[in-house]
Amino acid sequence: MWWTRLKALIIKELLAVLRDPKGRAILIGPPIIQLLVFSYAATLEVKNVDLMVLDRDTGQWSQELVQRIGGSPTFRTITGANSPAEIRFALDTQRVLAALEIGPTFSRDIEAGRPAEVQVILDGRRSNASQIVSGYLSQIVGTLASETPAGKRAASDAIRVEARNWFNPNLTYQWFMVPNLVASIALLIGLVVTALSVARERELGTFDQLIVSPLRTHEILIGKLIPPMMIGLFHITIYILAAVFIFGVPLRGSLLLLYGSAVFYLASVVGLGLFISALSMTQQQAILGAFLFMVPAMLLSGFATPIENMPSWLQPVTLINPLRYFLVIVKGVFLKDIPFAEVVHQTLPLCLIAIVTLTAAAWLFRSKLE
Repeated sequence: MWWTRLKALIIKELLAVLRDPKGRAILIGPPIIQLLVFSYAATLEVKNVDLMVLDRDTGQWSQELVQRIGGSPTFRTITGANSPAEIRFALDTQRVLAALEIGPTFSRDIEAGRPAEVQVILDGRRSNASQIVSGYLSQIVGTLASETPAGKRAASDAIRVEARNWFNPNLTYQWFMVPNLVASIALLIGLVVTALSVARERELGTFDQLIVSPLRTHEILIGKLIPPMMIGLFHITIYILAAVFIFGVPLRGSLLLLYGSAVFYLASVVGLGLFISALSMTQQQAILGAFLFMVPAMLLSGFATPIENMPSWLQPVTLINPLRYFLVIVKGVFLKDIPFAEVVHQTLPLCLIAIVTLTAAAWLFRSKLE
């Protein structure tokens, strides 16, 4: 009998979500569009940089430096400046991201093997992009210095450093971004769909009918838990197929481990959604509550900035964020064939979060039943 009641509740929940054509379109269309758009738009690469150059030397090596910068795919335009005032105005008005000032004895100092003066002026309002552009310019200047006659003589005794990038040899940003989006968009959909569940029934007046039905508290909880998890697994499947066949992200690990951990991840997300939904009286409150959790969860997950770079007092807060753990699993399965022990290590906190949130949601449901 319990399975018959539970099955009826699961079918009811699926019909409530999928019966409306507009609801189906919103549930399927936007997540796919978000994956396609964010995968191309949310890039950490810095390209099409506008640069201004003040060349006080105009010698052979300063012109060679400017030509090499112009040949780099990172820089879109190089504008000459006649005075520091022009550089200041261009940076103030954000016409350029960076400026390069070459000293008046640049070529002569390079020929003589002396330190040459090059100043890089950056727009600190875009700190991340400025640091990356500074690294590009430093690399170009360093390569030029090593190819000068004095640099070649010094290179025979210098240490050569060769960098190798593991797991993403070409530093393709989509290999990093798409696995992150698999976890992040699944969080968005799972949290919103679940948060609206109980709140929608309260607005429609069917929550009282659910309370007086033969369903027990744990059956109501399981019936509310399974449909969003099914929808979440469907979305994750679509995202994995898109990552492999559209974006060319390698899938080096085990799909079994990925789906196994995804079940616990979705359980923790649905637990949070049910807790928010049980607290909310209207669908508007449920949506606001979902976004109130979702934005900090994205920022504190390590999606864009490493958790190790966050303040020490803030890092413990990330321990209650399920997205933090699933990001490690998704990127590990896609890019480096993460071992089983590490998957278990990251899945255990997801189990704990799911148990705590589902228990809290069950307590709220039970208080309503009483």
